[in-house]
Amino acid sequence: MNEMNEVRKPPVATTGIIGWLRINLFFNWTNSLITLFVIYCLYQFIPWILDWTIFSADFKYNYLGEQITNQEMCSRNLDPENGGACWAVIYVRFYQFIYGFYPKVEVWRVNVAYVMLAFALLPLLYAKLPYRKYFLYFTYIFPVIAYFLLNGGLGFAEVSTNKWGGLLVTLVLGCTGIALAFPIGIMLALGRRSKLPVISMMCTLFIEFIRGVPLITLLFFGMVMLPLFLPEGIDMDGLVRVLVAVTLFQSAYMAEVIRGGLQAIPPGQYEAAKSLGMSYWRMNLLIILPQAIRISIPPIVNTSIGLFKDTTLVIIVGILDLLGIGRGTLADTNWLGLSYEIYFFVSLVFFIFTFGMSRYSLYLEKKLKTGINMGAD
Repeated sequence: MNEMNEVRKPPVATTGIIGWLRINLFFNWTNSLITLFVIYCLYQFIPWILDWTIFSADFKYNYLGEQITNQEMCSRNLDPENGGACWAVIYVRFYQFIYGFYPKVEVWRVNVAYVMLAFALLPLLYAKLPYRKYFLYFTYIFPVIAYFLLNGGLGFAEVSTNKWGGLLVTLVLGCTGIALAFPIGIMLALGRRSKLPVISMMCTLFIEFIRGVPLITLLFFGMVMLPLFLPEGIDMDGLVRVLVAVTLFQSAYMAEVIRGGLQAIPPGQYEAAKSLGMSYWRMNLLIILPQAIRISIPPIVNTSIGLFKDTTLVIIVGILDLLGIGRGTLADTNWLGLSYEIYFFVSLVFFIFTFGMSRYSLYLEKKLKTGINMGAD
C-alpha cells in the first residue's frame, strides 16, 4: 500500500522556471525564508535608489530648467522634498575625471591611446580572434607607441605627467603594473623554488620583505628614497617612481600565486619532461608553467583586481587618479556636500572594470576547464 501511495504522488517539477525556483530559491523552509527576506529588502531599496539616481536626479539642468553650475542650483537644495542626486557635478568635471589636466588641444592622443589599448588587449583575451597573429604584433609594440603618444616625443608635443590624472592615471598604473608584475612574478616564483641556495634565498627575501610592508610604505619609498639609488644626473618622473613601487608590490604577490600553482603540478610532469631530454627552461616554458598558470587563474585575477583598486592610494603621494580628482572636486566650494554623487560615480567606474575582469576570469576557467583533475603522478 505504501508503495502504491508513493507511486501516485505527483512528480516534483525540476525543469523550467518553476523547477529552477523550487531548486534554487525554495528548496526548504530556510531557503524560502531567506528568499522572501531578500525580496522584501530589494522591494524597499530598489525603488528608492532608482528614484534618487535617475527619476528625481539632476543631470545637467534642475527642475526649473536652469543649467547647474554649482551645488546651490541643484533641485534638492531648491526643493529638499523632491530632489535626488545632483549628477551635474560629474557633467561639469567629466573632463578631469577622464583626462585629469591633460591639455585639451592634445586630448585626442589620450583617446587614441584608449582605443589602441582595447585593440592591444583583444588578442590576449581571445585566442580565436581573426588575424590574431597580426594583432599580437601590435600588442608587443603598443607600450612604446603609448609612451610617445601620451608623454610626447617623435613629433608630439611633450606633456608632463603632473598634468595626467583621473582615469588615465588609474589605467596607466593598473594595466602597466599588472603587465610588468606578471613576468617578474613568474621569475621570482621559479627563483624561490630554485635548487641554487643563493638565488632561492634572494627571491625569498625579496618576496617576504615586499609582502611584509604596506603598499603606502613602498609608495613613499618610491617618491622619496628611490631617487637616491639612481646615478647622478638621472631624474625619474614621479609617476614612474610610483609605478616602480606598484610593480614591485604586485610582483611579490603574483610570485606567491604562481608558486602555489607550481606546487600543485604532480611530480610526474617534471619526470616526464626530463625523460624527453628537455632543458630546465624548455620544460618550464612548454610543460610546467602553462599548467601552473592555468590552475592559478582565480588567484591571479584576484590579485590583479586588488592592485587595480589599490591604485587609489597614490593620492597620498600627490598623484591625482580617479579618486584624487573626486577628492579635489569636493574641495571646490562650488560643489560642497556632493560626496555621495562623486563617490558613487568613482565606485561605479571601478566596479565596471573589476566586474569585467572577474567575468572574464570565469569565462577563462570554463574554457580551460581548470577544475578537471590534471592527472596522477
